[in-house]
Amino acid sequence: MTDPILAVEDLTVRYGGARGATTAVNGVSFEVARGEVFGLVGESGSGKSSVCGAVMRLLPRSAHVGGTICFDGKDLVQVGERTMRAVRGRRIALLPQQPMTSLSPTSTIGRQMGWYLGDVMHDDAVRDTLVSIGLGPVMDRSDALPQALSGGQLQRLLIAIASLAHRPSLLLADEPTTTLDATVQAQVLRLLLDMRTELGLSILYVSHDLAVIAQMCDRVGVMYGARLVEVAGVVDLFDSPKHPYTQALIAAMPSSSPRHERLRAIPGVAAGANRLPGCPFAPRCPRADELCRTTMPEPEVIGATTVRCHHVEAGS
Repeated sequence: MTDPILAVEDLTVRYGGARGATTAVNGVSFEVARGEVFGLVGESGSGKSSVCGAVMRLLPRSAHVGGTICFDGKDLVQVGERTMRAVRGRRIALLPQQPMTSLSPTSTIGRQMGWYLGDVMHDDAVRDTLVSIGLGPVMDRSDALPQALSGGQLQRLLIAIASLAHRPSLLLADEPTTTLDATVQAQVLRLLLDMRTELGLSILYVSHDLAVIAQMCDRVGVMYGARLVEVAGVVDLFDSPKHPYTQALIAAMPSSSPRHERLRAIPGVAAGANRLPGCPFAPRCPRADELCRTTMPEPEVIGATTVRCHHVEAGS
């Protein structure tokens, strides 16, 4: 990949605590090309949101970040806070999980749009864009408080603020449709793709929902137990998954189960996988042997896919 907008190399995030340090992200490496939608998918607790927090430098004080996060040639792990403030929210924007709690509950919508969009909001082209993405009714109710709007309206508003206020190069979307119903979710996903096309955005899209990932992404990284276990193009990932965890996730999708049969759940639990010495998926994997339980597999490149598995050829 030439000149990626974001290059994450050997990223590690550890949180300190009374019972010792907890590793939330362990040796994660990936790149996001300009104009690409790159997805991070995995179960809750796999480390996806910690990756976003590390990129934005919005982790708790107890967090220790290692590795490199190169954005437009700058290592965001090493730059000072003053430099980071010029990047955060301007060059890199964040679309959070909870639209209902992401705006001030005591200030009107119109006032808050003025905070973030400023004079840009009065530009005719920008106002036309706001109307075209479904914010016309919101602008007509600019004296309303955020709690008077629906979740879908608030999420559209946050997308507009994140993408139009400073025209960022990269948007981090951290499970932005989790709280929305299926119809509104589809509208918000379509809006994100339209904004990507119109503004030339690159998007790092975090989700636990493979169906959403299939709709949104060009390439996908699968996380489990703080590790990135597979990275592939979205078509390759669904047509020919290499890692046993990826295969199990896809097999557990409702669309993959024959009618009148129970869903294929993955046995066991993910809790504690980040503390294991070998492959984090070994306790739940039907292919696992003693090598898997004691030794972390190195990344292996197979075509356009990168996978961490000792027995990938046997299972492909």
